[in-house]
Amino acid sequence: MSTNHTTDDAPTDETSETDSRTAASTDPTGDHVLELDSVDSGYGDVQVLDDCSLHLDAGEIVCLIGPNGAGKSTVLKTIFGMLTPWEGTVHYHGDDIGGMAPEDIVREGIGYVPQTDNVFGSLSIEENLRMGGVAREDGLEAVIDTLYERFPLLDEKRNANARTLSGGQRQVLAFARALVMEPDVLLIDEPSAGLAPNTAAEVFGHVEAVNDMDTAVLMVEQNAKKGLGISDRGYVLDQGTVRFDGAADSLLDSDEVSKLYLGGG
Repeated sequence: MSTNHTTDDAPTDETSETDSRTAASTDPTGDHVLELDSVDSGYGDVQVLDDCSLHLDAGEIVCLIGPNGAGKSTVLKTIFGMLTPWEGTVHYHGDDIGGMAPEDIVREGIGYVPQTDNVFGSLSIEENLRMGGVAREDGLEAVIDTLYERFPLLDEKRNANARTLSGGQRQVLAFARALVMEPDVLLIDEPSAGLAPNTAAEVFGHVEAVNDMDTAVLMVEQNAKKGLGISDRGYVLDQGTVRFDGAADSLLDSDEVSKLYLGGG
């Protein structure tokens, strides 16, 4: 988690932003690793994202929060090529990747960990990791060894089938499997979903470990307080668009954000 933000980065209500600020913050020629600019997207004829703009910088953990149905997971699916933007652009290192096939996006350097069905239960940990590296041309053994060093519990159980792992352990395997391709961006959808609080805390620690591997993380998390607690910045999505954004600690301290989205009184 980078620490380059300051506590006076107050959350911004996007509904009152000027056109000049929006244009400046969504300039695809800038230094953002990943950027959505005025994206509309959805499923079939059902629109979910409406003029959605956000970005991710190198070294960051950025958390997407908001009510159910706000479009958080749709953002990740649109970035990863599972959905094609109807309008707007998705840029990765300045290149437009909107609508590119997921397998090509993986080769570009973006990994994705879905909320469910993110490991092969009938395969061992070792086999799952090797499946994650099928598109690598070389260096597979070295990167798997590095992942075993980073996540010792996987090394201890490398021959065990994934179905025998606990929920938290499966999430760690899903992270590692996505990291075999050594992405510089990892998209993570609801890493703590369905986990007991103590297990969820461990998984959030593993998200930070992923970030320590020079991997920027864009994470959707329903547990907004915990997700923002490990993040540099956050975006609050509502009805498919960004309602608030800012430094994570400022979002946590915002009375309006707390009242509307964090369960505050």
